[in-house]
Amino acid sequence: MQKSIITFSIILYAFAVPYLEINESHVFNPDWTPHAKIHEVWQLITNSSIGLLCLWQVWVRKNYVLGTLLSMLITGGFLLAYALQTTYGGSMKYLDGTEKTIFNINIGVFGFGIAFFLLVISLIKTIKTDE
Repeated sequence: MQKSIITFSIILYAFAVPYLEINESHVFNPDWTPHAKIHEVWQLITNSSIGLLCLWQVWVRKNYVLGTLLSMLITGGFLLAYALQTTYGGSMKYLDGTEKTIFNINIGVFGFGIAFFLLVISLIKTIKTDE
């Protein structure tokens, strides 16, 4: 079960996010400054690389704690950035005012919220098992 939870969160941040952002809305957006684009590509490469490390930790090394904690940092980091968006002028809305949602909840908040919650459960289970 823990492998599945951690793997689910990794699929979201290491594979789904790059799939959704390597296009004209993000990486190739002509309205973005080159400086913002390099930060975007850096974040995508870093998160995907951490995801691969986590997959190796979980599936090969059987290290659930490290895979869970790193995945929590990435998913929780997004949730915190979303919560703080008004303080730095951020937004999940596109320039045309649209926003990707599921059940009227931002798609990132929805997916990473579920992933973060499941990762917390996985971490608690790992800690209890190790006692």
